[in-house]
Amino acid sequence: MNASYIARSGAVASRILDGEMVIMSAVDSTLFSLNEVATVVWQAADGCTPLSEIVTLRICAQFDVSPNEARADAEAFVEELARHGILLVSDRPMVGVSPHASENS
Repeated sequence: MNASYIARSGAVASRILDGEMVIMSAVDSTLFSLNEVATVVWQAADGCTPLSEIVTLRICAQFDVSPNEARADAEAFVEELARHGILLVSDRPMVGVSPHASENS
């Protein structure tokens, strides 16, 4: 996996409702409901932690999943949310990103 860093966009609102993370895009009012694994990725998206580290230390450590499967699923999830402007992706750490500003959990 190439080094990629992810951060939450400032143009979203997120909240845990009934145990599920729900995200709404302020751009087009699209709603996303995340499963447990996707919620771990979302909450770890601080702009400074590489996605590979999130997969290894958080997903594989918490869930019964192989590293290859976890990596593929995480990359697909990140790609999908990045297409909607929900996650920001960079090949370098993102300084000055405040991932917790829009979360009301």
